[in-house]
Amino acid sequence: MSRIGKQPVQIPDKVKVAINGTTVSVEGPKGKVSKTFAPVVKIEQKDKAIVVTKTEDTRFSKAMYGTVRSVIAGMVKGVSVGYLKELEIQGVGFKAALKGDKLDLALGYSHPILHTIPAGIKVTVTDQTKLKIEGVDKQLVGQVTSEIRAYYPPEPYKGKGVRIVGEHAERVRRKEGKTVA
Repeated sequence: MSRIGKQPVQIPDKVKVAINGTTVSVEGPKGKVSKTFAPVVKIEQKDKAIVVTKTEDTRFSKAMYGTVRSVIAGMVKGVSVGYLKELEIQGVGFKAALKGDKLDLALGYSHPILHTIPAGIKVTVTDQTKLKIEGVDKQLVGQVTSEIRAYYPPEPYKGKGVRIVGEHAERVRRKEGKTVA
């Protein structure tokens, strides 16, 4: 049984929640998010909290029980505080620029990479090498960050590439180059 699923999600004062069956809409000062969940859980609002309960005793409902509660907690945090990921581009001649709703990346390839920024995501470029990705949907912010990083992940010899600020050193392992014997 999920220990996370048992805990109610507290709703801050400036946040409004609308529950319609298994669809939850959360609106706050940063924006609005809506998600639909599997019908194996029951979602209720009691006072200033959201409570998730199982409707069945199947393996799937047990798995979704804690997951739904965590996703709803993320939605509430997203509309009240928001989510932010920062990227850093390292490498000679590597840079980024915004062109309308597209992010123009020059990453050492023979062509520029144009990445379309989805609705609900705000990208800020500073110093041509630092990117801030902000939004209310935790999943969407992480997905956009991952897609941009995937164009040129940090390589192990010189460390060139797109990296997430605060990324662990184990994830970007540096290798020693060849030596003359």
